[in-house]
Amino acid sequence: MIPPPYLKKLSLWLGCASALTILLGISVSQILLAIALGVLLLSGLPLRWPRIAMPLGLFLIWTFIALAFSPDPGGGLDQIRKMFVFVTMLVIFSSVRSVDTAKWLTLGWMAIGTFTAGRGLVQFVKDVIYARDTHRDFYHFYISDRIRGFMSHWMTFSGQELFVLLLLGAFLLFAPKSRKSLWLIIPGVITVGLALVASDTRSVWIAAIAGGFYLLWCWRKWAAAAMPFALALGLLVAPAAIQKRAKSIIDPEKTTDSNTHRKICWRTGWEMIKAHPIVGVGPDEIRKDKVFFAYLPADIRKPLPDGFYQHLHNIYIQYAAERGIPATLLITFAMVMALWDFRRALLRLPPGRSDTRFLLQAAISCIIGTMIVGVMEYNLNDSEVLAMFLALMCVGYLAAEKATA
Repeated sequence: MIPPPYLKKLSLWLGCASALTILLGISVSQILLAIALGVLLLSGLPLRWPRIAMPLGLFLIWTFIALAFSPDPGGGLDQIRKMFVFVTMLVIFSSVRSVDTAKWLTLGWMAIGTFTAGRGLVQFVKDVIYARDTHRDFYHFYISDRIRGFMSHWMTFSGQELFVLLLLGAFLLFAPKSRKSLWLIIPGVITVGLALVASDTRSVWIAAIAGGFYLLWCWRKWAAAAMPFALALGLLVAPAAIQKRAKSIIDPEKTTDSNTHRKICWRTGWEMIKAHPIVGVGPDEIRKDKVFFAYLPADIRKPLPDGFYQHLHNIYIQYAAERGIPATLLITFAMVMALWDFRRALLRLPPGRSDTRFLLQAAISCIIGTMIVGVMEYNLNDSEVLAMFLALMCVGYLAAEKATA
C-alpha cells in the first residue's frame, strides 16, 4: 500500500513544530516529536540519521552498560527516558530535506528566541523594580533567581538563547544580504544579546564571546580583533550589577558566587573517576548526597559553600564520573567530528554569502558554544538544550550534504 503523499509534508511540519516549540517548553515539544515519529514511519520517507548519530549512539549504549553496573539501576531510569530526545535527529534529518526548509526552521528559532528573550527582559525589569521597592541589594537578590523566559531554570533559558544569538549572528554575516531581513535580524541580535547579559550566566557569556569571535574571524578578521575593545567599552558603561558579575569570574564572593562550589564538584568528580574509570558510579547516582559525600576529598571543610551539589557542573567530568571515561570520550568525539565535517564542507563552497554557508557557520559556532559551556555546566542534561542542539546538528549535516553535492 502506497502511503498518502500528505504524510511526508505532515511529518515535516510536525518535526519542525517540535523543534521550534522546544523554546517554549518541553511537554508540547515532546508530544509533537512522538506524533512526528509515528507519521514519519508511516510516510514512506527514507529513514536517515546524521553522521554524528554514530558516536552518540555508542554513547547511549555505554550509558546502558553503566546503568547495568550501577548499584541502583532504578535510580538512573530518568537518563533512559531522556534518550527519547535523541529521536529528534531521526525526525529532523529524515523530514527536512532542503537547505531552504532548514533556513526557515532556523528563522523560526530566531523569531521565537527573540520573543522569549523579550519575555526575559520584562522579567528582569520586574526584578529590578521589586528589589528597589523592597530596598534589597539587587546583586544578591537577583543571583539566586534570575530570568527564565518560558523555561524552568535560567541555565536552560540562557543555553537556548546562546544558540539563538549565534544563529542570528551567523545569518547577519553569512546569509545572502536582504534589507528586509536586516530590519528583523538586528533587533533580534540586540534583544537576545541584552537578555543573555541580563541572565548573569557567566559560562554562557564566555561561550557567546567565543562563538561570536569565531563568526567574526571567519567574516572579517579586523572585526574579531576589535571585539575585545568593544567588550571592554561595553563593560565600562554596564550597570554595576553586571560589572560585579563579570568581575566574579576571576574575583568571586566566596559566599555568593559559585567558583569555589564548582571546584569542589570537579575535585569530587575526579575522585569518582579514579575509583570507577570504566563505568562510573552509575547514571544519576551523583544526585544522592551519600554518594557525593562518599567521594568528597578529605581536605575540603564543611559546611560546603552555597551551591547545587547534585551534579558536577561539567559535562566531561560528569559523564566520566557517572558513566565512565568511555562515555566522555564518545560524546566529545561526536562534537569534534561534527566540527571537522562542517569545516570540511565549508572548504567545498564557492566564496561569498549563501544559505549553506550560513547554516554551516551557525552549526560550528553552536558546537563551540556547547563545548565551552560544558566546561562549567551540565548543559546537555537539559532536554530543552539537548533537543535544540541535536536539531541544529541535523541542519548542519544537511548543509554539509548540499555543499559536498
